[in-house]
Amino acid sequence: MGIIIWLVVGGVVGWLASMVMRTDAQQGILLNIVVGIIGAFIGGLLFGGSINAGVTLYTFLASLVGAIILLAIVNLVRRGRVR
Repeated sequence: MGIIIWLVVGGVVGWLASMVMRTDAQQGILLNIVVGIIGAFIGGLLFGGSINAGVTLYTFLASLVGAIILLAIVNLVRRGRVR
């Protein structure tokens, strides 16, 4: 059941982060899921929350911030600037 939660939360978090960073037209659903899952990992490292412990507002926001940070780093590397 945990993998389904990771995929659903990862997809939603990745989609919201791509909307915030204005990269939504460049990504598909699979990349949104990957960005969301990696963002959840980054958010867990930075803020100490984990989706495995349960999906709460805190862990969701930590995952979203982690995904936004990931997309900002990717934009910085690819274009040399952050939008």
